[in-house]
Amino acid sequence: MTEPVIVAEIVRNDFVEGHHYGSVVVTAPDGTVEWSVGVVDRPMFPRSSNKPMQALGMLRLGLQLEGRLLALAGASHSGEQIHLDGVREILASVDLNESALQTPPAYPVDDETRDEWVRAGGVKDPITMNCSGKHAAMLATAATNGWDLTTYRDADHPVQQGIRTAIEDSAGEKVAAVAIDGCGAPLLAISLAGLARSFGLFAAAAPDSHEGRIADAFRAFPEYASGTRRDEAELMRAVPGLFCKVGAEAVYAVGLPDGRGIALKIDDGGVRARKVVMAATLQRLGISNPVIESQLREPLLGGGKPVGSVHAVGSVRG
Repeated sequence: MTEPVIVAEIVRNDFVEGHHYGSVVVTAPDGTVEWSVGVVDRPMFPRSSNKPMQALGMLRLGLQLEGRLLALAGASHSGEQIHLDGVREILASVDLNESALQTPPAYPVDDETRDEWVRAGGVKDPITMNCSGKHAAMLATAATNGWDLTTYRDADHPVQQGIRTAIEDSAGEKVAAVAIDGCGAPLLAISLAGLARSFGLFAAAAPDSHEGRIADAFRAFPEYASGTRRDEAELMRAVPGLFCKVGAEAVYAVGLPDGRGIALKIDDGGVRARKVVMAATLQRLGISNPVIESQLREPLLGGGKPVGSVHAVGSVRG
C-alpha cells in the first residue's frame, strides 16, 4: 500500500537532522491525476482547506455575500481588526451579533496580532478564533432561510447538509467520514486528489458562477482570506489567477487558472514544511517568481542567525 514519502529535509550546518513525510498531488483540468507522490487516493481530512467548498454550499443556500466578506466566509483569518469588523458586519446583515457565534474562544493565530490583543487586555474570545468568519456566514445562511440558529453546527442541520453536497460535487467523490473540526463544525473527509480537483474547478470557474465568485474574492482580498502577513496572501498576490487555502495539520491546496489543482499534506502536521513543498511543486510545474523562490526554504536559526533550512527534496522537485 502506498504510504507518505519524504518530501522535505531539515538541514542544519550542512547536516541532515531530520525529514518531513507527506503526500502531494497535481490534478489536470479534467480532474484526473497528472502527478503525485505519497497517498493521494485515500480519505483524509482537509481541515480548513475545505472552507471554499463550505462557502459554495452556503451560496447555493442563499447566502448574500460578495468580495471581502465572501473571502472572510472562507477564511482562517489572523484575528486582525479588519477580520473582527468583517465578522460583525456579516452578522449584522441578518440582525445578529457576535453572541450568536459558537466558535470556541481562542487568541488570534497571527503572533503580532495576538500580542497586541493581549497587551490591550484581550482574552480568548469566540470572534478572534480563526474560523469566526465561516461561522458568521453559517449563521447568516441559517437566518436567511429561517432555520434554527442554535444548532447550525450539527451535521444534520440544513446548512451542513448543503455544505456536504457542495464538497461532494466539487471533489467528484462521496464524503468518506465525518468528524468534528477544531471550531466545532463538521469535518468531512475526501481524498487529497479530490481536494486538488476542487481547487482546480474553482480557479477556472466562470466569474459569474458561485465557484468563480469565491475564487475571485480570495484573489481580490487575500488579506481577508488569510491575513496581512500570511504566506498564502503573499502567494495569491504574486501569481495571477492563483487561488489557495491552507488547513490545519499542514494541508495546503492551490487552484491554477488553467484548471489544474494542487493539494498536499505534511504527514506530521509540520507547518514549516507546508509552504516550501508547495513552492517546489509550483516550480516543478514551471511557475516561478521571486515570491515563490523566497518560499522554497524555511530558515533554521542557530544563535539567532540562519544556519540551515527546511526545503523540499527531489521527489517533489522532480
